[in-house]
Amino acid sequence: MRDLAIVAARLTKSYERVPAVSGLSLNVPRGSVYGFLGRNGAGKTSTIKMLLGLTRVTSGAAQVLGMDVRSERLAILKRTAFVSERKALPRSLTPRELVRFSRGFYPDWSDRAVEKYAKLFEIPMERRFEKLSNGNQTKVWLLLALSQGADLLILDEPGTALDPLSVDQMLRALAEDTAERGSTIFFSSHQLEQVEQIGEYVGMIEKGQLLLEARLDDIKSGFRLITAAGNRLPTAATEQVLSVDRDGEFYKYVVTKDGDGFAESLRRDGATVTNLTPLNLREIFLHLVRKEQACTSGNAGARPALSALSSSS
Repeated sequence: MRDLAIVAARLTKSYERVPAVSGLSLNVPRGSVYGFLGRNGAGKTSTIKMLLGLTRVTSGAAQVLGMDVRSERLAILKRTAFVSERKALPRSLTPRELVRFSRGFYPDWSDRAVEKYAKLFEIPMERRFEKLSNGNQTKVWLLLALSQGADLLILDEPGTALDPLSVDQMLRALAEDTAERGSTIFFSSHQLEQVEQIGEYVGMIEKGQLLLEARLDDIKSGFRLITAAGNRLPTAATEQVLSVDRDGEFYKYVVTKDGDGFAESLRRDGATVTNLTPLNLREIFLHLVRKEQACTSGNAGARPALSALSSSS
C-alpha cells in the first residue's frame, strides 16, 4: 500500500444512526490528482472529515500517507494541507499576516510559492480578511495550502465562490503542484468539468456509497451507449452491461467496457446496431446516480481487505 496516498476499506459514518457514508472503499495513488465526485449531501465532506481524523469513524478503516486515521491524526495533519468547504480564518488579519502566522508551523513552507500564487490569484495581500470578497477569501486558503509543502492536499469544493477565470487558474496551479513536487491532490466537487480538466482518477459517490472508481481515461474509453433493434435481444444487466432500456422496438445498452465487442455479439445474433457512442463524464455520472448502481471500470487499485489494512497500522 506504499503506492497509495489514501486507502479506505468499508469506511462508514453514521450520525444518530443515520448513515452518511456506507461501506466506502477508496484507493488514491500517490502523486495523482483524484476527483471525488458527488452531489451535495452525497457524503463527500463526511468522508474527508474521517480521513483527516476530524470526525470519528463509525466502522471500517483508513490510512492516509500510510498512517491510521484513528490513532495518527496529528501526524496526518502535519503532512496534509486542507481547504474546507466552510472557509474561516482570523478575520482581522491580512493575507500577509496570515502567511507570517502560518509559516512557522510547516517546515517545508515555501515563500516562493506565496509570492507566486499571490500574484497568480491577484490577492490583495494587505487587506484584512474580513474585507475580502468570498472569492478572494477562497484564494487565500488556496495560497496557504499550496505554500505548506504538504505531501497531500485535500480540498473540499475548492471552486466555491470562484469565477470561471479563477477556477481555471486554481486547476492549473493544482496540476503544476502535482507535476513539480509529486504531491497528491484529493479534491471533492460536484462540478464535473473541474474534475475532467485535471483529474487522473475519479471516484463517484452517491448516498454515501461508491458508484465508481477508476482512471478517468479508462472511464472515458470504456463506457459506450449502444442502440440496437432485433429479436431476442438481451434484456438483463450484467457485469459488462450497466443498464438496458427499451424505447419502442429499440434497446439502449450502457456498457462499461468493450463496446465494440458487445455490439458485434448483437450483430451475430441478428440485431441491427444503429448507434455506438462514447459517453462523457457527465453522462456517465448522471446515469450511475439515476441507477444508483455500483460499477467499477478499470479500478484505481486493488482493494485491500479490511483485515489487511487494520493489521498494517
